[in-house]
Amino acid sequence: MPVSLIVIVAVATLVFFTSAVKIMREYERAVVFRLGRFLKIKGPGLIILIPFIDKMVRVGLRTVAMDVPPQDVITKDNVSIKVNAVVYFRVMEPDKAIIEVEDFLFATSQLSQTTLRSILGESELDEILSEREKINAELQKVLDRSTDAWGIKVSMVEVKHIDLPVEMQRAMARQAEAERERRAKVIAAEGEFQASAKLSEAASVIGQHPVAIQLRFLQTLTEIAADKNSTTIFPIPIELLKPFIENMKK
Repeated sequence: MPVSLIVIVAVATLVFFTSAVKIMREYERAVVFRLGRFLKIKGPGLIILIPFIDKMVRVGLRTVAMDVPPQDVITKDNVSIKVNAVVYFRVMEPDKAIIEVEDFLFATSQLSQTTLRSILGESELDEILSEREKINAELQKVLDRSTDAWGIKVSMVEVKHIDLPVEMQRAMARQAEAERERRAKVIAAEGEFQASAKLSEAASVIGQHPVAIQLRFLQTLTEIAADKNSTTIFPIPIELLKPFIENMKK
């Protein structure tokens, strides 16, 4: 047998096996078409195809984390913001992902962008900032319902970053500062109210026992005397000297 014929037969055999034998990983499936018609889903492991008759499309079943680029959104209260998100999804039915849509990755990306603009455009800015979990759940629900026909399951959607205009950031900073001042004033007022209540109770006790004011006066003098760097002049109440005057009269 001529050497050239052997080489041709070897090459043909190699091409045959290369076309006929495929290996699918555990997370991959092969969508097989025979003469252009869908045949079946094969894999994982070793699969055999008929060369030049069977064609396959490899589909991954792992969860895909798709970044949604920043989108210009006008909220319900007419505030312009930029929002980006991340979508987690996986292919559950490989045949639908190949047959029902031309490029399921591109289609899911475009659908995620339009859905993000639509859902956030129906919400006010305060709701978007304070109810992030509610917005995420709504996005996940809408996307999952829309991609179900493509055999895709959207498991999670997370809004990553909300970029506010500089003017809105300043307004929110002023609002936050005013809120902190309001809380400080309320706390101070509550403290004054509690202190006045305690002073009222103390005055009631002192009213029942007049000598208590003298003891409090002496205690105050003791506290001031601990500081030797200053001179303090205190008026002496007449009640403090009253016992001595009564004894002198006797």
